Amino acid sequence: MTALDMIREDLRTLLHDKGAQTGEINADTPLLNGPYDIDSLDLATLVVTLEEKTGLTPFANGFVLFHTAGELAALFGG
Repeated sequence: MTALDMIREDLRTLLHDKGAQTGEINADTPLLNGPYDIDSLDLATLVVTLEEKTGLTPFANGFVLFHTAGELAALFGG
């Protein structure tokens, strides 16, 4: 499973759990101010989940700017 696949799966679960609509999530999908009800706490939860699943910690030395699902996936190896 690729990092983008994990992001899709985790975002769908997160959105479903908060009663928000889901749809197509691709590499160009914006994570904030985009088509889905995702806030900064949701993103933090997503990052922690990805770190647990992959064993990677791309934010260990500080925040790395990302805007889309694809940019976040790239931080976790694609």
